[in-house]
Amino acid sequence: MARIFITGSADGLGQLAARQLVAQGHQVVLHGRNAERAHQARAAVPQAEAAVVGDLSTLAGMQQVAQQVNQLGHFDAIIHNAGLYQVPQLVPTADGWPPLLAVNTLAPYVLTCLIERPARLVYLSSGMHRQGDASLHDLTWQQRPWNTTQAYCDSKLHDLLLSNAVARHWPAVLSNAVDPGWVPTKMGGAGAPDNLTKGAETQAWLAAGEDPAARITGQYLHHQRPSSTHAQASDVAVQEQLLAECGRLTGVVFPAKA
Repeated sequence: MARIFITGSADGLGQLAARQLVAQGHQVVLHGRNAERAHQARAAVPQAEAAVVGDLSTLAGMQQVAQQVNQLGHFDAIIHNAGLYQVPQLVPTADGWPPLLAVNTLAPYVLTCLIERPARLVYLSSGMHRQGDASLHDLTWQQRPWNTTQAYCDSKLHDLLLSNAVARHWPAVLSNAVDPGWVPTKMGGAGAPDNLTKGAETQAWLAAGEDPAARITGQYLHHQRPSSTHAQASDVAVQEQLLAECGRLTGVVFPAKA
């Protein structure tokens, strides 16, 4: 039995992965951005061990979540599922960041740095990462006109770059990224064509699967199969640049030593 923490698990793919994992007999800790959402998460997955609370759009919220998770003890796996999609207007967070950057990029980075290192890490990316900007220029969108679709694509490329960087720096940790597909969640919309159940299977499998095919690292998967990536996703210099930029923005230094 594995013990797994899942961010953004009050609904959508995070909740579905939690349901799949508890049905398999694993221990799961949920997350909601506020007390109400955490309560909703527990109500939806009553077999879960607990739910932590924290707004991942703020550095204080990220730190709050990391502290609560560490207080609960060691985890075998963490699924970085929380994310935003369409943010039509750029309204900076309390830290001065675009919400998409905060939740989709900086939160998984900060939680990776601050939570006690698990054996497995899973990052939710997207097929849209292939349109991401690998220059990593102007991450906070202070010099560019806001484009929510491009910002989302960029953030999903960041998730893949982070996953690959972790796999390289921490060889003892199985670190992978997942494209869940365009599935009919609140984020994806009711008309999304992909299978919802399959949208959560890969991350749950990577987090707790014991078959050799699940014990991989540095991979990007769609429905448990390798998928094509952005040409620069494996570029070490780009990965290191992302780690440096995330560290500069948050003040949280990536613990690169294995």
